[in-house]
Amino acid sequence: MANNPAFNNPAFKNGGQMQAASAAMTAEQLQHQYDQPMASVDVTDRMTIEDTVVKTAVAFVVMLATAAIGWNMPGIMLPAALIGFVLAMVNIFKKVPSAPLVLAYAAVQGLFVGALSAYFETAWPGIVVQAVIATFAVVGVTLALFASGKVRASKKATKIFMVAMIGYLVYSLVNMVLMMTGVVSGFGMSSATIGNTGIPIGAVLGIFVVILAAYSLVLDFDSIQRGVQNRAPKVYAWAGAFGIMVTVIWLYTELLRFFAILRD
Repeated sequence: MANNPAFNNPAFKNGGQMQAASAAMTAEQLQHQYDQPMASVDVTDRMTIEDTVVKTAVAFVVMLATAAIGWNMPGIMLPAALIGFVLAMVNIFKKVPSAPLVLAYAAVQGLFVGALSAYFETAWPGIVVQAVIATFAVVGVTLALFASGKVRASKKATKIFMVAMIGYLVYSLVNMVLMMTGVVSGFGMSSATIGNTGIPIGAVLGIFVVILAAYSLVLDFDSIQRGVQNRAPKVYAWAGAFGIMVTVIWLYTELLRFFAILRD
């Protein structure tokens, strides 16, 4: 499988890292945005959980619609990945959330996710269904645990999360450079096995990254909850929708990689 075109596509190599970088920044940016005052907003026009859920659903519908297009346009993967990353940065650092920008991000990322999924499905038939089911499972379990109060974000855990994310990003960048320069093939360092166990490093790392993504979801849920409690302006529901979308897309792409390494 090392000669599969998916391995040699630049978007495949750095798409996950882009999502990870965005996800690492989003939760803290959301909380920062909620704490900022906003001019000329009616006092009754406040953020709610229900409104955030609706906006999140709208964003995902847009993403799924364009994903169907991206599935049939594999060549759009790299441009969509780069444009999506730029839009993610704009949304993260924008002081006031913008619905058009969030939906534009969803549309472009849909193209990227669709094209990336098609590449993986060609190499490993059935892998997309596996990744989708696993993504729903992780999101569902995380949401259930957060809603029950059994899992909460804490300053100590968040610090550990940020350190782990930085470590993962450094590893990913080094691995990407090695793959692009031809030093390693396939999944790069992730394809190497741990001693004589036959277990790929990428498999163990994949489990670790899924845990990171799950905690990132906890941070997203916590930020939304704080926004509602602090009576943030209604427009910040789009910030919550954006944060969840970034994390879920990152989780999905990492699960694709994880299952591909196991099946390879």
